[in-house]
Amino acid sequence: MIVTTVSVQVKPENIAQFIEASVKNHECTLQEPGNLRFDILQNTDDPSKFLLYEAYESEESAAAHKKTIHYLQWKAAVSDWMEKPREGTPYKVVQPIDKTKW
Repeated sequence: MIVTTVSVQVKPENIAQFIEASVKNHECTLQEPGNLRFDILQNTDDPSKFLLYEAYESEESAAAHKKTIHYLQWKAAVSDWMEKPREGTPYKVVQPIDKTKW
């Protein structure tokens, strides 16, 4: 299993648009084979900061996500709404190993 967190700083005037586009991406991503989680988190102290939490069964399923139409549409839509480029950080899952616990 692989988890990636993606930190995003959104321009304040684009927060609502970013949320709308990200929720659409979230809904489609949950239908992908190999996707275990896809969470969208918004910072409570600074609403322009977001953290996307993505969990996949394998590197291959994570890579396949980046080729989907919904991801490519999301990426194109949100790129101008970001204060700075998004930052993805990959993680190896230590626990839970049992994917039924996700």
